[in-house]
Amino acid sequence: MMAAEAFAPGGDLVMRPATAADLDAVVAIERVSFSDPPWSRRSFASLLDDPRVRFTVACAPAVVGYVVTWLVADEGEVANLAVAPDRRRQGIGQILLDEAMAGARTGGARSLYLEVRESNTAARALYGARGFRAVGRRPSYYRNPREDALLLRYQFASAPTGAVG
Repeated sequence: MMAAEAFAPGGDLVMRPATAADLDAVVAIERVSFSDPPWSRRSFASLLDDPRVRFTVACAPAVVGYVVTWLVADEGEVANLAVAPDRRRQGIGQILLDEAMAGARTGGARSLYLEVRESNTAARALYGARGFRAVGRRPSYYRNPREDALLLRYQFASAPTGAVG
């Protein structure tokens, strides 16, 4: 089970697996957070029953953020992470990232990857503070506006307790 609750400024923050009932709120956050192009409701819905995916929402009590993490073999990828604009800079992104990292480690990942816009200094600071390091660049990865993505990796120190492999 995921971390049940964490405190965030302004109240209790509950982390839980996303459900179909969360999709409208998730899509609304996605649309104001990303322009390249944002993921569709159908894209998010397809993740709900995928065993390779951890799709977590942060609720306070409404959905205020989410993270999508894919796990394949011994690698994970933070595919999407966003926080509602009025709830940013309150530590929710950190909690979501920590949840993704913990889930990837528990799932047997030895490393965790993500892409970030080169100009997204807030996200880069968050990822850097958690130990992610640049390992590559994807030229013109983003289209609106056109921009390179930095490929970041977090390398887990060792296999999690109880992991097979």
